[in-house]
Amino acid sequence: MTQNHTPPPCPQCSLENSYADGANNICPDCGFEWPAVASADEETDAGDGVIRDANGAALADGDSVLLIKDLKVKGSSIVLKKGTKVKSIRLPAGAGDHEVDCKTDQGAFMLKACFLKKA
Repeated sequence: MTQNHTPPPCPQCSLENSYADGANNICPDCGFEWPAVASADEETDAGDGVIRDANGAALADGDSVLLIKDLKVKGSSIVLKKGTKVKSIRLPAGAGDHEVDCKTDQGAFMLKACFLKKA
């Protein structure tokens, strides 16, 4: 089956300039890449209540994850570096727009699952 549809808007910056490149969708505005297969299944996964990482893998309490990009911490000069491994995450219920609670060497943080991949 061929995919002749336009890719969905970028999940990171919400701009609609994304394009398909092989098995990934790419946003030229912010440089974010995500799997094209996960975006095609987005309608079925959106309502199931499962929190998924940037690659579409389901996350659970106690999982270890890796950061997929450098993240600046608001209100401080701390930067969480790409590739940092975070162990024993928590998925609190009703956390608002941040799905994951975690602790690193720099402190405790609330992160969005789209910036993580399962380790």
